[in-house]
Amino acid sequence: MKNMIRDIVIVQHPVSVCVPLNYTVTLSVRAQGTGILNYQWFKSEEEEIFGGTSPDLTFTAQRSQLYICRVNDQFCNCVFSDWVKVKVLDIAKPGLPRTWRGEPHIAVHPVSQNVRQGERLTLLCSAFGIPIPKYQWYRNGHPLHGKTTDTLQIEKADADHRGTYLCSVVNVHEERWTQPADVDIVLSNQLTGPTPTASDKVALLIGNLNYSHHPDLMAPTMDVHELANLLQQLGFRVLSLLDLTRKEMLAAIDKFLLLLDKGVYALFYYAGHGYERLGRNYMVAIDAPQPYSPENCVCVQRVMCKMQERQTALCMVLLDTCRTWYNQDCIASEIRPLVPMGNTVYGYATCEDAEAFEVQDGGKSTGIFTKYLNKHILQPEKVTHILEQVSEDLGRDPLVTGKQVVEIKHTLKEPRSLTDPVRTRGHTRELRVRDACWKQANELPRQKQLIFPCGVVVEVSFSALFSNVMVVFGTVKTTGPRAQDCTVTLRTTPVMEDIFSPSRSGEMDSLLNNLVAEPSDCSLRLCGLQKLQGSLVIKVDLHYTHMDNKLRLQESKQLDIGKPLVASFDLYKGQETLMAPRQEGNPARHVGHISHSIQPPHQTLDKPGRPFTRKAECASKVPTVKGNEPEENDESELHDFTL
Repeated sequence: MKNMIRDIVIVQHPVSVCVPLNYTVTLSVRAQGTGILNYQWFKSEEEEIFGGTSPDLTFTAQRSQLYICRVNDQFCNCVFSDWVKVKVLDIAKPGLPRTWRGEPHIAVHPVSQNVRQGERLTLLCSAFGIPIPKYQWYRNGHPLHGKTTDTLQIEKADADHRGTYLCSVVNVHEERWTQPADVDIVLSNQLTGPTPTASDKVALLIGNLNYSHHPDLMAPTMDVHELANLLQQLGFRVLSLLDLTRKEMLAAIDKFLLLLDKGVYALFYYAGHGYERLGRNYMVAIDAPQPYSPENCVCVQRVMCKMQERQTALCMVLLDTCRTWYNQDCIASEIRPLVPMGNTVYGYATCEDAEAFEVQDGGKSTGIFTKYLNKHILQPEKVTHILEQVSEDLGRDPLVTGKQVVEIKHTLKEPRSLTDPVRTRGHTRELRVRDACWKQANELPRQKQLIFPCGVVVEVSFSALFSNVMVVFGTVKTTGPRAQDCTVTLRTTPVMEDIFSPSRSGEMDSLLNNLVAEPSDCSLRLCGLQKLQGSLVIKVDLHYTHMDNKLRLQESKQLDIGKPLVASFDLYKGQETLMAPRQEGNPARHVGHISHSIQPPHQTLDKPGRPFTRKAECASKVPTVKGNEPEENDESELHDFTL
């Protein structure tokens, strides 16, 4: 009998993908032939992958590389698959939905910009996708021939290139569109000097809202979250934190300063209670007593001085807080002089001895200053011009007419913009150090599947709302042969307090809904991760009905996830009672029960249902009670950041 040897035919080639750093990728090849087929995967430079001898190659994506698979049989026949690329985008918070299945997800949108006539126009779009997405750029609604990569580049821009640009991103799953980017072409004499660049961009955002001894606030949650997302679009490494004690604020600022180096753009933002004394601005920590004094707070000007010491190219401080004077007899002084580096910008939500306000609009709370800041911050204009536009918009808002006016102070000598590009040449060593530190603060636990004795499989996954607020999801993936009516509950050891009361959790729930493409069986919000002193253990309780005896049973498993997100920074060190639970029934938590304070008015404004509340009580209007005024301390002996 004649032996018939058939050729090997690959019926399914692997596909190129674009994924975030550390994403688990599976490349697959399928082939047909005679007898047993053997597989061997290779990567760039035809390097053989140890253990890559099956049709499916699963690995953690660390860097962009090419891959190929060889298929052979016992008759010495062999064939190679197509080369495919695994493209890795190192983005701090890629924002992928928890149940992402490979549909295009745009991580970087093109940014509006002004370009000199005759110079290069570059627009960027980066999208994750399995398979890797295809791109098509459009200008004013018309497709641009040949512009089919993630980067649109025009070497010599002229008036014909002015317009609104969009990019279509598509793969086999669906099509997505970027946000529009407006491009204006200006004459060379309209722009002078080279475009400034940054060696990196770093931002620390702190929002304090749940105070132990002062009125609680509503707006910092959304303010910090939305501003963080916008800054990430501008290329900033963002650390966003809610509800910090004074020692935690100081520790977070110390970590922030370590990320700064020569040429870095540094932005510090604070939303919460505050006041002004002798020309210095103070941020009130959530544990500040009543009455509070400078040693219970953090001095803004000291933070700015420390930022300058790092030789940053731009030092920007944005304060959405009140600036009321507690001692009306003292004369307002100027901000203490800083080193004349010509790189500092202060953006105050309000002027001296005035309050800042937050508004509630359709269930969403926001500081009115940050509302307009977020509206303009993506524009490619000098940062002082951005703040001027914020001031003009706020000045036209009828809600705060005669109550709040933005104040801008700066020594900026160059037209620096938050959209300026990052150039790392000459700063690679410092960038690597910052990179390692930054990834440490943004590392989420990996998704895990737990198999229970009854056969039920529960998937546990994680998402970050803030750098110190994480959400754990539990989802039943497989019910097993004898289990029905399965439910899952989640607990932690140690117990992590949820700082958002039921009356305040609506906005957090709306943020949570944006994280998940499909509903999970249960979720658990973990706040105050900076207080975590050891590993965090997730306890998963499975409740189900046994099909045979109809009994309701429970099985439990534990998952040690270490120190996620900012917990790895150990901001708690040096503090004694951070993990102690807040006392129940403390009347100082609610605005309506603040002793010696005026309750914020609830007024009907131009639009129904839009009351405004003060961000900090004006002490000059408080009934004369000596014990409620800040103490007059000798500031020369206070902590470095309180001076």
